[in-house]
Amino acid sequence: MSVEQPQTASGPIALAEPTARVGVRYVLPVVLANLGIMLAFYTPIQNLLPRLATEVAGDGGKEAALAWITGVGAFMSVVGNPVAGALSDRTTSRLGRRRPWILWGALIGALAIAALAFQSTVLGLAVVWGVCQATINAAYAGLTATVPDQVPVKQRGMVSGWIGLAQTVGIVLGVALVTLVILALDPGIYLTSILLVLLVIPVVVTLKDPRLDPADRPEFHWGEWLRSFWVSPREYPDFAWAWITRFLMQLGNALATLYLLFWLTDKVGLSKDEAGGAQTLLIGLYALGTIVTAVIAGVISDRDGRRKIYVILSTIVMAISAVLLAFFPVVSVAMVAALILGLGYGMYLAVDQALITQVLPRAVDRGRDLGVINIANSAPQVLAPVIAAPIVTSLLGYTGLYLITAVVTLLSAALVTRIKSVP
Repeated sequence: MSVEQPQTASGPIALAEPTARVGVRYVLPVVLANLGIMLAFYTPIQNLLPRLATEVAGDGGKEAALAWITGVGAFMSVVGNPVAGALSDRTTSRLGRRRPWILWGALIGALAIAALAFQSTVLGLAVVWGVCQATINAAYAGLTATVPDQVPVKQRGMVSGWIGLAQTVGIVLGVALVTLVILALDPGIYLTSILLVLLVIPVVVTLKDPRLDPADRPEFHWGEWLRSFWVSPREYPDFAWAWITRFLMQLGNALATLYLLFWLTDKVGLSKDEAGGAQTLLIGLYALGTIVTAVIAGVISDRDGRRKIYVILSTIVMAISAVLLAFFPVVSVAMVAALILGLGYGMYLAVDQALITQVLPRAVDRGRDLGVINIANSAPQVLAPVIAAPIVTSLLGYTGLYLITAVVTLLSAALVTRIKSVP
C-alpha cells in the first residue's frame, strides 16, 4: 500500500472529493474499528441475547422475547445511524467531523453493553439493547463516512473489501470468545464491551479528520433537516435502487440468521451446548468464505471498473445457501451452506459498498446519505422478527423461512440491474 497523503482538492478540504491514495495508516485503524463495532453488534445478536432471552423468558417464550429485544434495537439503529451521520456532516469540532461521533458512540455503547448483565426482564433488555444500538450506530455512522471522505473511487472496492473482512472476523471472533473461551454469560458481556473500546481507540487517535469550518457548515433548519432524510427517487434514482437492493439483501440475511441458534436446537436436534459449538463452526466457515472473496473481489472490481455484475453474482450465491438450509437440516450440509454464504457475502460486502459510495447525491451530506443507506441495513432487523416468528411457528417452519429468504435475496439481485450510473 502507498503512504497516505492529505487531500488537495479545491474548496473546503473537509468536503473535497478525495484524490490521493490511502495506505496502511488509514486502512489498518479503520479495519480494527470495524472489527470492534461488528463484534459489539453481532456477539450479542448471535449469542448473548438469545441466552439472555432464554434466561428471562424460558424456553417457551424465548423466540418472542428475542424478537422484541432485537426489534427495539433495530428500530434504534434505524433512527440513530442516519441522525448521527447527518449531525456529523455539520460537526465543527477540533477533532474533526467524524472522530467525536466515533469516540463517544463507542464509549457510551460499551457501557450500555456492560449494563445488559444487570437486566432481568425482557423490557430491561430491550431498552438497554436499544441504547447499545443507538450509540454504537452513531460510532459506525462516523466511521463509515470516512470512506467517501478520504478514499478515492479507484480504491473503494479494495478498502471496502478489507472492511468487510474485518466485519466478518469481528462476528467470528466475538462468538468464538463467548462460546469457546469465556463460557459464563456475564464475563462474555464485559469482554465484548471492553474489546469495543480497545479496537476503536486507534482510529480515534490516528485518523486525519479535517475540521469543518463553521463558515462552511450548511445552514440548519429543523423542518428542512428532517425533510432531507427523504432522498427523492425521482431526482436520484440510482441511490433509490441501491437502497432497495441493500434492504432486500439484508432482509434475507436477517431472516436467515435471527433464529440460527434455535434452528440448530429445534430443527437439527442438537443440545444447547452442541448448538453453541456448531454455531461457532458455521460462523467460522462463513468467515473463511468471506476471507477468500472480500478483498479479491474488491480489487478486481476496482481494476475493471464494474460493480453490478459482482453484486448480482454474489447475491445468487447467497440464495443457494438458503435453499440448502431449507431442505437439508443437518450440520454437514449447513457447513457447506455456511461456506457458500461466506463466499457470496464477502464479494457482496466489498463491491456493493463501493457501488453505494458512487451513487451518493452530495458530498456535503455523505454522512447523512450513508445513514439513510444504513436504514436499509437496520430496518430488516425490525421486520425480520415480525416475518420470521409466525413462519417458524406455523406449518411452514424453518423450511418455509429459508425458502422465503432465498426468494427475497434473488429479488435483490434482479433489481441491481436498475442502477444505471455505475457499470
